Amino acid sequence: MPRNDKNRTVEGEEVIRVPLPKDNQVFGIVEQALGSGWMDVRCSDGKVRRCRIPGKLRRRMWIRVGDVVIVQPWEVQSDERGDIVYRYTKTQVDWLIRKNKITQNFLTGGLTL
Repeated sequence: MPRNDKNRTVEGEEVIRVPLPKDNQVFGIVEQALGSGWMDVRCSDGKVRRCRIPGKLRRRMWIRVGDVVIVQPWEVQSDERGDIVYRYTKTQVDWLIRKNKITQNFLTGGLTL
């Protein structure tokens, strides 16, 4: 009889909590890696921003071209610069598409969300 009852999962659906953009945050897709923790990101508001990967994320996860991310625009130069706050996994992107948070057109290069 196993004693570790905390780690058991009930068969069926797993609960996945997907963070969504808050206040002035936007969805974005990484278009180009520039080096030194900087990326060009095409955002859902139609702007291309040069975004920085904060040190907390830089050491914890790899961000590649084509990844869907949450971008926090800077207060100064908000149309040109921003910070990458979160990177979505493939299953999370599929969930966002199913729930109509983003469209397939946005992922392939169209600007409509």
